[in-house]
Amino acid sequence: MERVAAIDIAKASGMVCMRLPHASRAGRRTQEVWNVSATTNGILELGDRLVCQGVTRVVMEATGAYWKPFFFLLEVRGLECWLVNAREVKNVPGRPKTDKLDAVWLAKLTERGMLRPSFVPPKPVRQLRDLTRMRTVLIREQARHKQRVEKILEDAQIKLSSVATDIFGVSGRAMIEALIAGQRDPRAPAELARGNMVVKKATLAEALTGQFEDHHGFLCRTLLDTIDYLAGQIESLTARTAAALRELPCPDADGNPRPGSGPDLVAKLVSISGVGTRTAQVLLAELGPDMRVFPTPDHLVSWAKFAPRTIQSGGKNTSGPTGKGNPWLKNAVGEAALSASRSRTFLGARYKRIVKRRGRKRALVAVGHSLLVIVWHLLNDPETPYTDLGADYHQHLIDPDRRTRDLVRQLKALGHDVTLAPAA
Repeated sequence: MERVAAIDIAKASGMVCMRLPHASRAGRRTQEVWNVSATTNGILELGDRLVCQGVTRVVMEATGAYWKPFFFLLEVRGLECWLVNAREVKNVPGRPKTDKLDAVWLAKLTERGMLRPSFVPPKPVRQLRDLTRMRTVLIREQARHKQRVEKILEDAQIKLSSVATDIFGVSGRAMIEALIAGQRDPRAPAELARGNMVVKKATLAEALTGQFEDHHGFLCRTLLDTIDYLAGQIESLTARTAAALRELPCPDADGNPRPGSGPDLVAKLVSISGVGTRTAQVLLAELGPDMRVFPTPDHLVSWAKFAPRTIQSGGKNTSGPTGKGNPWLKNAVGEAALSASRSRTFLGARYKRIVKRRGRKRALVAVGHSLLVIVWHLLNDPETPYTDLGADYHQHLIDPDRRTRDLVRQLKALGHDVTLAPAA
């Protein structure tokens, strides 16, 4: 690259290094380093200056959320912006660590073509990401408040969670509301049991016998109101996410954007074993609908960190950890893999085959690997439906005669005489 610029970004400013060919001396380069404000006007003025100098690429490190104003505003000015992983562009040891030297180092790596850009999705996908990530945060916060309610009940010697599977179901919530309202006779809240809980009234009365006081009632009331408020916010985010999916431009078979096909892609992803509606929305938000960013399924799996690293030393090959990837994507794929491992499908059979010799964690990573490969094919070709291979897929790959010979040889090695007779 002949005309490049690099920015070392901080919260309130950015150190810019611009490297250009020398005006009169062939093979030489000029370098200019200056500091700019991280305000909108300051970044737009920087963009105009870089455009006037003919800069073709601007590179910056991913520094928290401070890179976003520089990236998006310079992108509007028509500049090619690259976001790079800070771990991959660390300065060499022994050199001083300053903002100016970091910017110069980043510019030199850029002009030599030694960097690769990170995946920054387009604006509609980024907005969809914001919605799904905020919903995930609120769901986790709601779960924490529910755990706090259970802790208060345990403090009051109320063992409702030992009898009811979900203390926030219809029956459990009614019993907690009765306790908060001042009902201290344990048999009265037990009469509020519904459904399968009706047969447990005697056990519930025993579990509801405790020292529940007005102090516990005040704390539970505060937490329940917060839980209800969070539930309303989660429903609002879910509706906004569905609306954003309807407006999401998805590429067709020819690569042309086709608005309104987001719900169709979600329906296709839901057909995968273990993938629910929310998980499908998270997958679409984190990956985007355009798989041209990932040329092959292996690129996607490697980017998501669901492929263990191979380490070779001294002629020995060992597998290293998968590494840190997108945490939102890894959580969604991990939950889907865990759900699929309990099903009678191809993914469930794959988990059962691997878990016996590799352990539970590695088996879940392998299932997540296969799940991402499936997702890539479904998003890459919108016309391709998902067809499960079946739980007995691996059985069809076994040669019956060879399997029979192996088992007979094992029995003979144990000292048995084997005589086989065809089944009737």
